[in-house]
Amino acid sequence: MTGVHNGEAAEEVARRPARKRSASATRTALRAAASFRFGKYGYEGTSVRDIAGDVGVDAALVYRYFGSKEALFNDVSSSGKMFEPLLNEPVEAIPDWFCALLMGQPKEGDFPHPVLSVLRSSGRDEAVARLRADFTEVFSKRLAARLDGPDADLRAELLAAWMLGTSLMRTEIRPPALVSAPDATLERYLRAGIEVLLGPAPAPEDGEGATGGEDEERAVDDD
Repeated sequence: MTGVHNGEAAEEVARRPARKRSASATRTALRAAASFRFGKYGYEGTSVRDIAGDVGVDAALVYRYFGSKEALFNDVSSSGKMFEPLLNEPVEAIPDWFCALLMGQPKEGDFPHPVLSVLRSSGRDEAVARLRADFTEVFSKRLAARLDGPDADLRAELLAAWMLGTSLMRTEIRPPALVSAPDATLERYLRAGIEVLLGPAPAPEDGEGATGGEDEERAVDDD
């Protein structure tokens, strides 16, 4: 399993060079770009060339991986389908998958975030419940079952939360450092955090995280 080992600090993981995008990561990036394009402009207003351009690849790759624009639209039309490919990735390739998803989003700032689209929908409660069910199935259950160590469900949900939060900040709120950072730099830090969550947290050292402690005992004595 990938992750931080032998006391390696997250900062050291962040200094690792970004890896070349794999075919699987490219498909993930195309799905991310397509979901934003279709959400903003609809099916007719979205071209395969635009989707490919957002990812920096030739339009021929869209047809190679998905067959047609209609097939790509059907592939990303539900959040469950969009995240389903994650479950086919080896655990050690999950950082590639997450980074491809986040780096594949358009950065112009005028594409609605999928979560915002759900929250703004007329049937908000139903849409939120559907999104929660999708994330619970993909992350809390199926991805968590593949992670070693304790708190696997929590770590899987934190991965989902970080992915959604980062994408929302980057595409909608657009704080200056996050939107101006070079992709390679951003990817190094994303990988650092993702890899930490994929592995179980190290056991606390003696006395660390314990309730009470010397201060509490001293307070009792003073009473």
